[in-house]
Amino acid sequence: MTIVYGPVVRFSPIESKVFMTASPALPKFRQHLILAVLMFSQLVIWLDNTILSVALETLADPVSGLGASPAELQWATGAYTLVFATLMFTAGALGDSFGHRSVLATGMAIFAGASIWAAYACDPSQLIAARAAMGIGAALIMPANFAILLCTFTGPARATAITISSTAAGIGMAAGPVLAGLLLGHFWWGSVFLVNVPVVMLALAGIAMLVPNFRSPTMRPLDPAGMLLSISGLAALAYGLIRAGQVVNWSRPDVWAPIAVGLALLAAFILVELRIKAPSFDPRLLAQRVFGGGNAAMALLFFSVAAITFYNAFYLQGALGFSPMKAGLANIPTAVGAIVGAPLGARLVRRWSLRSVTVPALTVAALSMGAFGLLGLHTPLVWIEIMLLVQGLSVGMMMPVTGAMISILPLERAGAGSAVTHTARQTGSVIGIAVGGTIMSIVYRRAIEPSLSDIPEQVQDQARVSAEQARHVAAAIHRPTLAQAADNAFIHAMHVGASWIMLIALFGAAVLVIALRPIGNPTGPVQEPNNGPEGSHSATGDTLHSGADNQPTDESAYPGNH
Repeated sequence: MTIVYGPVVRFSPIESKVFMTASPALPKFRQHLILAVLMFSQLVIWLDNTILSVALETLADPVSGLGASPAELQWATGAYTLVFATLMFTAGALGDSFGHRSVLATGMAIFAGASIWAAYACDPSQLIAARAAMGIGAALIMPANFAILLCTFTGPARATAITISSTAAGIGMAAGPVLAGLLLGHFWWGSVFLVNVPVVMLALAGIAMLVPNFRSPTMRPLDPAGMLLSISGLAALAYGLIRAGQVVNWSRPDVWAPIAVGLALLAAFILVELRIKAPSFDPRLLAQRVFGGGNAAMALLFFSVAAITFYNAFYLQGALGFSPMKAGLANIPTAVGAIVGAPLGARLVRRWSLRSVTVPALTVAALSMGAFGLLGLHTPLVWIEIMLLVQGLSVGMMMPVTGAMISILPLERAGAGSAVTHTARQTGSVIGIAVGGTIMSIVYRRAIEPSLSDIPEQVQDQARVSAEQARHVAAAIHRPTLAQAADNAFIHAMHVGASWIMLIALFGAAVLVIALRPIGNPTGPVQEPNNGPEGSHSATGDTLHSGADNQPTDESAYPGNH
């Protein structure tokens, strides 16, 4: 049997009726203006992701930043993604009840307020809280943004609008590192968050003047129990994993107890969702081989991307001593590769099968992450750029998996499937940051220990925290050999971490091989996909295929650590 994947866009019967009847009244010129507003609304999320990755080294600096430890930076990055992941699958229900424009405007306002809070945070704990608040805003923005787009456009224009809208991610990914470099080169670290505010103000003005307050006539129930269990479970699990990188003895209760509690809460979350008639997150969908295996592979990919991106931030600015501007420019090949890789992967999938394109792409992505184990303090920049380009290109080529997973579901289950897909990927990012940072902390601490015996005891603990802290200690006590030892210890830690990350991503490729395994021998020609606005299913063989127009329609983009 050949399963031919249509476009990613799928709706329940009620959603289809609402979307198809709501938009024809809008003039085309107004539709185009609404699309511009929606793209502008997305831009803050992608800018914030890439800007923060360049700012991590500055935030770790005790003088020019907050002196944040690796664990605190893991939380500053992960708190946003954790809240984003666990609130997004219930945010759509709020739009059905109160109108998607209202939810979008509320999310934008929360994002702007939290950005101001983050910019003026006095310590890492305040920054972490502000980042979690930004996650609330982002979780409200994304589903409402996409729902408004679907309500505004119909027919072929909808597919075109989705493709155009997705370019906001590419713009943010490419512009973010450069903008971060400019800001950090001329202003203090908080400026990287304040840049969100004018973007939000302009977007809010456009939303108020142009966007109708679309809503569904059928209200979906909220899921407060699921929301609380998923947030608390992921938070406890992440806390235990991050705490493991800060202590020597993993048998301590503050390591294993949070991990055990987190796993128990997540198990309770699954049980609660299984008992609900119409759950926001439907675990039953994961029992399907293609959908469940595809989501597992994507979660492992986003796990690996989040971890290796965390390493790269400290490698470029810390170990190599790049300025924020140079580090921002050095990261552009990753964004370019992702932007080129997504449409390239979609075209190749139409010519061949989904399996024959995405499995090699994930394998190459894994090897490019493992290549961080070959980098050193004197690696030529051109090799780093080539590696980042290959990494971005291969990760971008994985995006057709998202469309395949949603398109295989029955029409009425597409909304639930999208929620599962979003949550799986963001959960992978949260755990990737926690585990990747913990591996780096443990290996660094072991590697730097022999170099601390001849420095004053009162600063030994500070030097053990991170290479950034050790460099600061070395400058304060005039011990350049300690700074060199810290650089070498970090490089060793990065090599070890990259090896583990590569193995995890390769495991994801193996999962994808099984998930996309043909059921029998292919027979007959592959049917062309239905590229209509609603997509279609076809059963005439056994090779998995996807249409050329299957662009990611959930605004997902590399890198995955929101």
